[in-house]
Amino acid sequence: SRCSSQVLLKSDAPTGDVLLDETLRHIKATEAAETVQTWIELLTGETWNPFKLQYQLRNVRERLAKALVEKGILTTEKQNFLLFDMTTHPVSNASEKQRLLKKLQESVLERWVNDPQRMERRTLALLVLAHASDVLENVFASLADDKYDVAMNRTKDLLDMDPEVEAAKARGTEMIWAVLAAFNK
Repeated sequence: SRCSSQVLLKSDAPTGDVLLDETLRHIKATEAAETVQTWIELLTGETWNPFKLQYQLRNVRERLAKALVEKGILTTEKQNFLLFDMTTHPVSNASEKQRLLKKLQESVLERWVNDPQRMERRTLALLVLAHASDVLENVFASLADDKYDVAMNRTKDLLDMDPEVEAAKARGTEMIWAVLAAFNK
């Protein structure tokens, strides 16, 4: 299955993104190819395998939040929770969040192509990630009931497709389908 497929490095050319470039270095450094599922666990820091700790991305959530703060999308606040203080990152640029929500809503309503091969790859990836993060309902929450139902049904149909079959159809989306398969496991 796709989630047990091994990740093979096609190019280690720098992307210009610190986390992506670090990820490429880790993938290149592995002696035996790892599966998509293993890389998800390693890159999110959710593995405790002592033999693979060197391939983990360190403080990945904090680094992602910091990058979004630098772009002006999030801000940093200290919140007091009775016995301890905690750093949170609320949205500071609501217009950017609204733009992204509108893009995803339109992709399954006005611009629905009913064919994942013809869907923009970034949009497909965002829908898969929203599903995997369990925030898909929030993406469509502001829609009227009839549009909400259409959006959820179309997205459900998309996410219920066989990742093996879809990955074989369209070059360049194999990793997106492999990630979906890993999260559906």
